[in-house]
Amino acid sequence: MAVGEQGGAAVAALWLAAAVAAVGAVVLFVVDAGVRRLHGWYREAALGEERRARLPPGEMGWPVVGAMWAFLRAFKSGKPDAFIASFVRRFGRTGVYRTFMFSSPTILLTTPEACKQVLMDDDGFVTGWPKATVALIGPKSFVAMPYDEHRRLRKLTAAPINGFDALTSYLPFIDRTVTSSLRAWADECADGGGEVAFLTELRRMTFKIIVQIFLGGADDATMRALERSYTDLNYGMRAMAINLPGFAYHRALGARRRLVAVLQGVLDGRRAATAKGFTRSSSVDMMDRLIEAEDEHGRRLEDDEIIDILIMYLNAGHESSGHITMWATVFLQENPEIFEKAKAEQEAIMRSIPPTQTGLTLRDFRKMEYLSQVIDETLRFVNISFVSFRQATKDVFVNGYLIPKGWKVQLWYRSVHIDPQVYPDPKKFNPSRWEVGHSPRAGTFLPFGLGARLCPGNDLAKLEISVFLHHFLLGYRLKRTNPNCRVRFLPHPRPVDNCLAKITRVSDEY
Repeated sequence: MAVGEQGGAAVAALWLAAAVAAVGAVVLFVVDAGVRRLHGWYREAALGEERRARLPPGEMGWPVVGAMWAFLRAFKSGKPDAFIASFVRRFGRTGVYRTFMFSSPTILLTTPEACKQVLMDDDGFVTGWPKATVALIGPKSFVAMPYDEHRRLRKLTAAPINGFDALTSYLPFIDRTVTSSLRAWADECADGGGEVAFLTELRRMTFKIIVQIFLGGADDATMRALERSYTDLNYGMRAMAINLPGFAYHRALGARRRLVAVLQGVLDGRRAATAKGFTRSSSVDMMDRLIEAEDEHGRRLEDDEIIDILIMYLNAGHESSGHITMWATVFLQENPEIFEKAKAEQEAIMRSIPPTQTGLTLRDFRKMEYLSQVIDETLRFVNISFVSFRQATKDVFVNGYLIPKGWKVQLWYRSVHIDPQVYPDPKKFNPSRWEVGHSPRAGTFLPFGLGARLCPGNDLAKLEISVFLHHFLLGYRLKRTNPNCRVRFLPHPRPVDNCLAKITRVSDEY
């Protein structure tokens, strides 16, 4: 074959390959569009034409996965805001969108007004957490129970967690645990010239505190067994409910079984001791209160109810507190002016403490006004709880759009907290935005939720965080090993190195 003919054949082959690729791309596009349209029709057809016309903009995506791949891709790529941004880009800034997530038709809400309406409407919405979350935290916990039962148990547990007497009794142990932990970390860094995984150590510290409050201080073996399981449990909370080896949900189910076994063992021991007439030498804890609690009809809680409530509280009580404490410490260290202002407040509080007083009191805690602003700004900035879940019990209209009865609703707190129309310059860490006279309007600050299902441990969490930051500001400094370390956003925002850092003691008084 002549050279010219060979060249012509090669060009023809290239054109053929390009044509095949183009046809393939067109086919894939048509198939993709067809599957998405068919899935949307399948999920929405039962609504009827009139109700379908009132749905918010959006799409259902592919069957089974829906928007889950896009959600996981955005969060695992380190660009979590890209997920909601994709809806805004395609469908406009409506603040209400429809999609398919966690195996259910879902409405996404991203504005303060929409979130407030749903959170305050206990008649139109019940909890609607994903299957994975309900299975892992437990069907008898607050995340799944109906409103009346939730109200009864919340009333039962509120005073022992957030009440004045409860916080007063917890404070000395929190104070001692914080001071001993900081000294130990600083000594470890000084003796070996090394570092500590700051987040890991904080989680252990907050776990020790919460176990003391709820289980009266478990023995070392129980503590280790509980702590090991909670990490796996958390990674399965926002995962797809795929119960196969190698998936986060499968590992998390195993962790829950271990947690249930440990707590059941403690519960059996308490009941056996009570039956034999033994009394505990230590003070009454949350497990004791749940065992003894009864409603107006004399009904007491079953073991599975007590265990699910404890799993929920133990998880929330150390995970969120540990992560927020880490980020607040990092932000203080990275912002010298904020650090010095917060430190000056703590020094003034120390000067006001009588010589006869040992440790901090709630009176001292309530003087920490600027530190409270630092914590609130950390809560807004970091978004530990970036989304909440509800389910419509009837047709409800939000922003003029229909949320059909039975559909799930996701309230995107993260989108509210980083909206420049709500918070000017939202990517700047600025505690001054919380100064007196600048209180946020309802629905714009949602780290603990809103309404009847407001997080029941919010005051205890802020107390823990404040006590730690008080002692850190007065006597310690932190230097991160990898200050530009990549952040992982699921299940909570955290540096992938768990904030590897050197803790240095700068005052002999602490």
